[in-house]
Amino acid sequence: MPERNVDSRLHDYAVITGNYWAFTLTDGALRMLVVLHFHTLGFTPFEIASLFLFYEFFGIVTNAVGGWLGAWIGLNRTMQIGLLIQITALSMLLVPESMLTMVWVMVAQALSGIAKDLNKMSAKSSMKLIARDQDNGLYRIVAFLTGSKNALKGAGFFVGAILLSVFGFQGAVIAMVSMLTLVWLLSLLLLRRELGVMKNKPKFSQIFSKSRAVNWLSLARFFLFGARDVWFVVALPVFLHETVRWDFWQVGGYLASWIIIYGFIQAVAPKLTGRDQTPQAVKAQLVMFGGLLTLIPAGIAIALTRDFPIVCVVTFGLLLFALLFATNSALHSYLIVCFARADGASLDIGFYYMANAGGRLAGTIASGALYQWTGLEACLWISTLLIASASITALLVPGEDEGAA
Repeated sequence: MPERNVDSRLHDYAVITGNYWAFTLTDGALRMLVVLHFHTLGFTPFEIASLFLFYEFFGIVTNAVGGWLGAWIGLNRTMQIGLLIQITALSMLLVPESMLTMVWVMVAQALSGIAKDLNKMSAKSSMKLIARDQDNGLYRIVAFLTGSKNALKGAGFFVGAILLSVFGFQGAVIAMVSMLTLVWLLSLLLLRRELGVMKNKPKFSQIFSKSRAVNWLSLARFFLFGARDVWFVVALPVFLHETVRWDFWQVGGYLASWIIIYGFIQAVAPKLTGRDQTPQAVKAQLVMFGGLLTLIPAGIAIALTRDFPIVCVVTFGLLLFALLFATNSALHSYLIVCFARADGASLDIGFYYMANAGGRLAGTIASGALYQWTGLEACLWISTLLIASASITALLVPGEDEGAA
């Protein structure tokens, strides 16, 4: 009987991870497809960035509602619904080119944002139910899932560019719809066990966490991801295009390479942070790595005002930022799975990723506005302040027992 349980958990883990990988690959490819294709149609960089605002906004809404929905109908079903919505979003882009207006694409991106966060919330919450935290197994599983997701999203940038050059925009979208439809059908066949359904169905008001640990950790996550996106999402690509004079393919490949490196570091984070992975030890590491991370955007901002080669400054700074940010993010992802209640993990994890999406939305808007008004250096200084805020907030995260709901 125990062996069967282990085999069942491994089977579920393999199906969920494969599902998450396939979705993430197409999510990264879709972003590159939209950016490149609409750039060729004459959209400005800021108009292209605005296409993704609904994507981030509806991520907030989805994480709020998705955790509650998962507790009612099961995480396997919310994951499968997420796949189906992504297939719908991709299919919307198969209309004639004259119908690809800004509003139409923003609606498609809104659906894609809903699909992405349903998929992510389902996968992360499932790990709480599948893993058994012995010998830090939970930390390794969560770090691997999160890191591999980010590496595959970066790889998706390359896949999107290749599909666009070989098959054209509509051909590339058809290829992704076909692949995701196959993954969705396999998921329906292979993942039948109900995961995460609460015995006592939660009220909708319970989407807001009552755990001090989850609430403070969520606020720290808001600051952390706002700090990344305030300079990385819009300001940096436009800076490389306008100031360094790189063409769009160089910018896309450069950023994709960074995301892959970042994902790899995140996947191996348990080897970088030591053996003591109790919540108190991890909280101390969050503060330490956060303090070091604060120095990176500040250092880049200062170096850009000196007579140093711009590409060398940005590349070296990005590599250090990847190392420290990925480690911070992995520790965050582990802590939220630890602190989430056993019965209804999706509620706490959904609330946490709602804060994550909120930080990304705020960072995306600020990135475009600050760069347009003042330049990249201002974005980097705001990033520094936000990282410092995340580290200070991490100090307020209580221990595991204090933080239990």
